[in-house]
Amino acid sequence: VQLVESGGGLVQAGDSLRLSCAASGNTFRFNAMGWYRQTPGKQRELVARISSGGGITNYADSVKGRFTISRDNAKNTMYLQMNTLKTEETAVYYCNAVSGTWPPTNYWGQGTQVTVSS
Repeated sequence: VQLVESGGGLVQAGDSLRLSCAASGNTFRFNAMGWYRQTPGKQRELVARISSGGGITNYADSVKGRFTISRDNAKNTMYLQMNTLKTEETAVYYCNAVSGTWPPTNYWGQGTQVTVSS
């Protein structure tokens, strides 16, 4: 299984971006999927998470009301719509997926850089 993020880039504060995470390879239904971000010298932090069917979502307090996570299981793709971006949200954004097998396996993408300038 391979996860590939796309959609990152350089934007100005207040702008929007939409990240995508496409799963390929021996795809199967994932359980929870999520977006994380990391800046140099800091731990990777959870941004948003979505349940297998998409009906349950969780967000970091700092992004509530501005970011929206979604997934299209038919396309094996997850999205993160990010609105009103802030400079402090400059980071590498990673896609994460937990397999539906037992024991579960964590999969990570290679990350996509999001840079928010002032």
